[in-house]
Amino acid sequence: MIVFLNGEFLPVEQAHVSVLDRGFIFGDGIYEVIPAYNGKLLRLEQHLTRLKNNLDAIRLTDAVSDMQWEPVLKELLSRNEPGDMGVYLHVTRGVAPRDHTLPDGVSATIFAMCNPIAPPARDLKNKGVAAITLEDSRWKNCHIKAISLLPNILLRQQAIDAGAVEAILIRDDEATEGAASNVFIVKENVLITPPKGPFLLPGITRDLVLELAAKNNVLHEERTIKASELHNADEIWLTSSTKEILPVTQLDGKPVGDGSPGPQWLKMFTLFQDYKSKV
Repeated sequence: MIVFLNGEFLPVEQAHVSVLDRGFIFGDGIYEVIPAYNGKLLRLEQHLTRLKNNLDAIRLTDAVSDMQWEPVLKELLSRNEPGDMGVYLHVTRGVAPRDHTLPDGVSATIFAMCNPIAPPARDLKNKGVAAITLEDSRWKNCHIKAISLLPNILLRQQAIDAGAVEAILIRDDEATEGAASNVFIVKENVLITPPKGPFLLPGITRDLVLELAAKNNVLHEERTIKASELHNADEIWLTSSTKEILPVTQLDGKPVGDGSPGPQWLKMFTLFQDYKSKV
C-alpha cells in the first residue's frame, strides 16, 4: 500500500509520525472518508467543503490553506491497486510539546491512504441488517468529524457484541444517528431523517439520498425522529460513504416492517447505483 504523508508518497511501512503529534497525544485532528469508484472520487466537492468546515471548527484552516487536495488524492489512487476505494484523509495539528493550549508555528500532519470498499452483500436485498438502540453518550459537537472516536467505537462494539452491525443512538428520546452512519426511517411512504445540527454528522451520502429523493418525487422530510417512531417505522436505513445505504430489518431483536428490505429502500438503492454509474 502506498500512502501520502506530509508531501510524500511512500510505502505504508515507511510512514511514521512523532509520538508528540497532537493527534496521538490529544486526538487533536479531523478526518474525511471519500469513496472512489473506478478511480473517480464521488462527491469530492462536497467532501472537501465538509473538510474545510471541520478545519474551521477546530481552528486549523490556516495550517493547510495552500494544500491542493484533489491532485494529491487522485495521485494516491493511481499509485494503489485499481478498484473501488475509500480514501481516508487525516489532518492533525502537528507535533508540539504536550500542552492543552493551541501551539503557534506548528506544521499540520497530513496523512491519506486508500482501503478497498467491499461491494454490497449479495443477500442484502433479501436480509438487510440488524441494529440496536443505545443512549447517545457522545459529546455535543458530533457535527465535527474529529479523530477522537472512542465513544463511537465503544457504542459500535456494543452493537457487534449484540449480533448487530450498528447502534442507532438516542438522545433525549430522539434518534440522532448511528455510531458510524446517518439514519433514515420510512413511515407511510414518507422518507424522514433528523435535521443537521450539533448532534449528528452532516453526511455526504445522507445529503445525496435527499437529493435523489427530491429529483425522483419521493416524499421526504428533515425533522426529529422520536424513539417511538423509530421502533414503529415501516423501514429504517443507515447511510455512510463506504456502506452506502443499508436496510435495517431488525431493531432491538424485533423485525422492522415485515422483516425484509422495504420497497422504498429498493427504489433508493437502485437510484443510488444509477447515480454512481453515471458519474
